[in-house]
Amino acid sequence: MRLLPLAATLIAATALQAAAQGTTVPFGRSHDATQPVEITSDALQLDQAGGTALFTGTVKVGQGELRLAADRLKVFYVAGTAGAQGTVERMEAEGNVTLANGSEAASGDRAVYEVATGLVDMSGDVLLTQGPNALSSQTLHIDLNGGTAQLEGRVRTIFTPGSTSPGNGR
Repeated sequence: MRLLPLAATLIAATALQAAAQGTTVPFGRSHDATQPVEITSDALQLDQAGGTALFTGTVKVGQGELRLAADRLKVFYVAGTAGAQGTVERMEAEGNVTLANGSEAASGDRAVYEVATGLVDMSGDVLLTQGPNALSSQTLHIDLNGGTAQLEGRVRTIFTPGSTSPGNGR
């Protein structure tokens, strides 16, 4: 009889893992892309003609509750707006990338953040944590405006019984 609860937990975990592939899970709070973006780094190379800026060395980005950290960040400005007053179109982060929004966090090798749409694509050993629960995959698509994320590739889910499970809300 003691095996019954263990078997039920294993069946639930297996079902949750299968459901996680292609399943949308919550991610952070709704994001406001109109808030100012603050970037700090050890070095900056600005290419006004190309409309880009390359930040390297302990890069940290903040916009409202959204936080991003990486080894390297290339910022693409809307045509003709490069520089201190420029409008950011896209950010490409590489190396030890971490993205946090509220209580959720994701990490991977690379991330592309389309600022206007609030879409983030992460790849390379992606790990999404939600409190005590964790999901891993090869790619992660995050919709910051909708507060959702979708994992693709081989998805692995680890959840703590009694906590809110991924894909079932908060």
